[in-house]
Amino acid sequence: MTRLAVADARRDLSDILNRVVYSGERVILTRHGKDIAAIISSKDLEALEKIEDMVDVTEAEKRLSEGRKDAIPYEAIRKEMGLS
Repeated sequence: MTRLAVADARRDLSDILNRVVYSGERVILTRHGKDIAAIISSKDLEALEKIEDMVDVTEAEKRLSEGRKDAIPYEAIRKEMGLS
């Protein structure tokens, strides 16, 4: 993983994007020596989103199996979103 100051990244953005897309490199952007953002491939982003979805589903299944009382009824959500 490469760390790069934002100013340097701005200057070399095209090269950085090629490294991310074609080599799968991950680039951490820094400002004043602190990590502030990352540039990753869309493939990596899709994988992260799938993991987030799996975590959400696992947590929902856990809450349902525990019979948690803090669950929001489906109809209430539909109403709140203007779907009913």
